[in-house]
Amino acid sequence: MGQSKKKKWHFKMPHTYVLLTIILLAVVALTYLIPGGAYERVWDPISRKMIVLPETFHYVEGKQAGFFDIFLNLQRGYVSAANILILIIFAYSYVYLLMENGTLNNAIQVLVRRLGSKTHLLIPVCMIFFGLLGATLGIFEETYGLVPVFIGIMTALGYDALVGGSIVYIGVATGFAAALTNPFSVGIAQNIAEVPINSGLGYRFVIFLCFQTVSILYVMRYARKIKADPTQSILYGESSEIDLPESKCEDNMFTIRQKLCLLLFFVTIGTLIYGTMWCDWYIDEIAAMFFMMMVVSGIVSGYSATEICRSFIEATRSVVPSILVVGFTRGILLTMQEAMISDTIVHGLSTLLNSTNRVFSAIGMLFLQNVINFFITGSSSQATITMPIMAPVSDIVGLNRQTAVLCYCFGDGFSDMFWPTACSLECGLMGVSLNKWYKFIGPLFCIMVVMQVFFIALSVYLY
Repeated sequence: MGQSKKKKWHFKMPHTYVLLTIILLAVVALTYLIPGGAYERVWDPISRKMIVLPETFHYVEGKQAGFFDIFLNLQRGYVSAANILILIIFAYSYVYLLMENGTLNNAIQVLVRRLGSKTHLLIPVCMIFFGLLGATLGIFEETYGLVPVFIGIMTALGYDALVGGSIVYIGVATGFAAALTNPFSVGIAQNIAEVPINSGLGYRFVIFLCFQTVSILYVMRYARKIKADPTQSILYGESSEIDLPESKCEDNMFTIRQKLCLLLFFVTIGTLIYGTMWCDWYIDEIAAMFFMMMVVSGIVSGYSATEICRSFIEATRSVVPSILVVGFTRGILLTMQEAMISDTIVHGLSTLLNSTNRVFSAIGMLFLQNVINFFITGSSSQATITMPIMAPVSDIVGLNRQTAVLCYCFGDGFSDMFWPTACSLECGLMGVSLNKWYKFIGPLFCIMVVMQVFFIALSVYLY
């Protein structure tokens, strides 16, 4: 009788919704273990934000989540995230139509002919572009609609959805965290910490270059590997949660209609950049722009009204399963907000920073900001809650307030690529499950953590 082979144990990351359910139940448990608490807040006319008074923490009675509340908060989460869900649907519908009518496919063929074997250069050029948008203007959510665009482009060039999504997501997130002049992170944080606005720019510029370089090299290494052997793709053998349409054009001729649609595409991108930079556009305006251009491009393509509607419905059907994770994640955050445990967690963590070693205190502050970002995902919200506390704490432990600001920027930005309460949205945009994303981003994030520790420790001696 043959000797039976021992089965090797392999850990398999659960489905995205299973993982989020585990996190939701853990948060529900925390509402019973952590008492509710709150800081008093006052209006700051300079930053035009409600800021925390650090000495005013007090315990309050929050609402502990019952069994029915779990489902109620999920429903409310979907409602509160409706504008983002609609933005994703409208943006993808526009891209879907451009791919279906052959515009993007033929444009990519022209691009390949022009660049030849140098198509890989699109990765560093575009990542630097998105990085600069995040680092200088604080653009982040405004790039959501471009994720499907780059997935379509890079997939057609022989890469996968991770490469296309990473160009936008990692590029802008890395720039946002490095925060050269980002008004929504370093601008607010320095204002609250009472240090000169945009001071320390030179050091942050070095940080920006280092993190962008590492990120670009990492994505390019993965891209080259799967270009040479598609079986090396993390997504190999799995169907994407977002179905990209095949062009219905039978020939590869770049028609006049397609050229006009491509021109409209560039006009759309230019208008979005102008609108977000100078006209205070945000989610609603961006979504409306994508929806309008989908209709206009359908008319230019010669589609009938019925065909435009059919394309929109097909695009929506293909993207809904992946974007529903956005509302689920928002439900988790609402559960914490109702229990009022976020301020309690911030207060408890801030008491752990008292150390005789300034470097250890700075590194501790960095890790605490990363932990806090799990519970408070908005950059402005995290700045107005944590900086009024961390700034005086830095004085107590002998740190320059610039270091405290840098800890906030790092903790607020880089962990957005890792915490499920933040990265679930981008995974939904890419049609990639959380377990596949973690397999891809894990090594890079570990490298980034080491780099963060180095630059924070170095800042103790520079400031």
